Amino acid sequence: MILQRSTSLCNLIQSSSFRSPFTELARNAFFTSQTASSLQPISEPSTYRFDEEEYADMNWDELGFGLVPTDYMYVMKCSKEESFSNGELNRYGNIELSPSSGVLNYGQGLFEGLKAYRKGDGRLLLFRPEENGLRLQMGAERMCMPSPSIEQFIYAIKQTVLANKRWVPPPGKGSLYIRPLLIGSGSVLGLAPAPDYTFLIYASPVGNYFKEGLAPLNLVVEENIHRAIPGGAGGVKTITNYSPVLKAQTQAKSKGFSDVLYLDSVKKKNLEEVSSCNVFIVKGNKISTPATQGTILPGITRKSIIDIATNQGYQVEERTIEVEELVDADEVFCTGTAVVVAPVGSITYQGKRFKYNTGVGAVSQKLYSILTGIQTGLIEDKMGWTVEIE
Repeated sequence: MILQRSTSLCNLIQSSSFRSPFTELARNAFFTSQTASSLQPISEPSTYRFDEEEYADMNWDELGFGLVPTDYMYVMKCSKEESFSNGELNRYGNIELSPSSGVLNYGQGLFEGLKAYRKGDGRLLLFRPEENGLRLQMGAERMCMPSPSIEQFIYAIKQTVLANKRWVPPPGKGSLYIRPLLIGSGSVLGLAPAPDYTFLIYASPVGNYFKEGLAPLNLVVEENIHRAIPGGAGGVKTITNYSPVLKAQTQAKSKGFSDVLYLDSVKKKNLEEVSSCNVFIVKGNKISTPATQGTILPGITRKSIIDIATNQGYQVEERTIEVEELVDADEVFCTGTAVVVAPVGSITYQGKRFKYNTGVGAVSQKLYSILTGIQTGLIEDKMGWTVEIE
């Protein structure tokens, strides 16, 4: 059976009679004989039950950070001179793009990343989704694209999670990673903004980004390859920021390092960030992180850790950090949606390896416990950061 692509989906979901995902809606509207024209048909999962809570059939204890295809994705489209309107849920599958689409020819695209967590009582939580929506809007303005409103963004996230609820791991086993995409899907030959755009969300259950959990990372400082330049797009989450780091990252991993720490491209002596996460250094009661000035992505986990650390009595600074400061640092850790808070055990710079405090009693461990406690509902959210999906 194939999910019907119909605008009636959004009308049903928005109606006051809609109480739980895919009960009457599933029986009466979703499954028809019509094929979603731009999607590959996917057979109905044998373990899905619309009238009861049920987990997907998988070993949650072995869940890593890799793609596990789920059931549904959310799709919303608009033209360049229009605004996004109601979207719809489709079966997860391939999408159709013209070879001349803006995203394929000129990299006109953005992505976001956030997670949904299952509490002990079964309720589902999002963590600061409005921040992701706002960052998407800022990136869209930089890349000359229309973007969904914050309300549309959060609504779409919630519907995607509800549609894939059985894929949200049990408490303590992981989270549902949510990947919103905004792409120039319309055809364009000359360099120009695409005429049409697609906003799409898919999801995948994930465990720890690094399989060892909180085992320390071993980084290497890269001096020749740079992630971003002043005046570029390093401060927005455009898809074009990520593939350029693959060469340095691949080389580092081939030598046994976990990832790469990049320097600024002008003076080549100031810390910027790791391939896909922000970096912090700790010295005594002072926690420092490179200031975001256009070349560093303003991470939402980064922003949250700054607030948590400040509330815990640490002196937190956003400033220029020279690479030589790694010599005397007590701790170094990374933050990001995927890695959460990951302690760094060592950093190698110009052939010299510097080691840092990790484990029990480390600042990174303390901040990790507080942050994940809030995200999963184990600690009272006094900051108003979590959003319950009802």
